[in-house]
Amino acid sequence: MSTHRALMVFADPALHRSRISRRVGDAVRSLPGVQVQDLYELYPDFFIDARNERSLLKQSDLLIFGFQLAWYSMPSLLKEWVDVVFKPEWAEGAGPLRGKSCWVAVACNSMEADYRPGGRHGRPLTDYLAPLEQAARACGMHWIEPHVYYGADRADAQAIDAHAAELRELMAAHIARLPAPQAIEGGGHGA
Repeated sequence: MSTHRALMVFADPALHRSRISRRVGDAVRSLPGVQVQDLYELYPDFFIDARNERSLLKQSDLLIFGFQLAWYSMPSLLKEWVDVVFKPEWAEGAGPLRGKSCWVAVACNSMEADYRPGGRHGRPLTDYLAPLEQAARACGMHWIEPHVYYGADRADAQAIDAHAAELRELMAAHIARLPAPQAIEGGGHGA
């Protein structure tokens, strides 16, 4: 049985070109208690192993979606992951996700001022994350306010390193606030 407390579902279709995603991935992988699932590395053919992903989710208290916003949405493989893994008959209601927490760590190229009424994009960035929030809430998960890194394409190496370190610290703080793991009723050995 794994000892991770958090599962980060990480999606960047162009990781080889992304300065931010690579640094964030490296920072998060070094954090104790976090299992990172790099979707484009694991599932380049888009055939997601739902059984394995659900098993990892069941073992986790915190689900983190990490990605860069593209065309006001999550990467296509992350959307596929949500569709395949979060089947309503498995995830909704009193399912295995009830009581767990969900957090989004997203980077975007636009500035924060662009995401407001009258701004370039006309609405807050959190409006574009509403499908993930609603999916989490439908599954009985606690929604944690997303962490957004604005101006990603303008960031220099020092700013990116600072962002990766900040995200790692925030993630560690979220993990530290999780309730203590519950003892398995009936003891071990297949009970």
